[in-house]
Amino acid sequence: MIRPATPDDKGDLLNLAVATGLFAPDELDELGGMLSEYFDGNLGDDHFWIVDDENGMQGAAYYAPEMMADGTWNLYFIGVEPGNQGKGRGASMLRHVEGALKARGERLLLVETSGLDNFDLTRKFYRKNGYDEEARIRDFYKAGDDKVVFRKGL
Repeated sequence: MIRPATPDDKGDLLNLAVATGLFAPDELDELGGMLSEYFDGNLGDDHFWIVDDENGMQGAAYYAPEMMADGTWNLYFIGVEPGNQGKGRGASMLRHVEGALKARGERLLLVETSGLDNFDLTRKFYRKNGYDEEARIRDFYKAGDDKVVFRKGL
């Protein structure tokens, strides 16, 4: 069951981020602050956290509009508990995000990720789900760590 996240989900969302192993400790602190801002209503009503909540939180996604662009959105986070990866949960959440944006008349969804080898499965996931690599900014995050931007028209 995919549903909107609630304030009671904050701890589980942080635990999910830790379980994916894709966040540095300082990034987890930033995520915690962002979740507080979101649940306090300080990010506005056009930012969305959703969770896959079948027998406890199995996955989550966060998406928000791109500032100063018409109909362009960013998928800032999508993650699935490691034991449930490869079972279609991530793709299901991604389709849910795309469907919600299409229903609003939005036109483009962007995703950025790292170019490091340990993000290879992440990049394959986006390609498998119809996203095209639109840009690569070499050494963006740090020397040897490219920023890879994927795009999909809605």
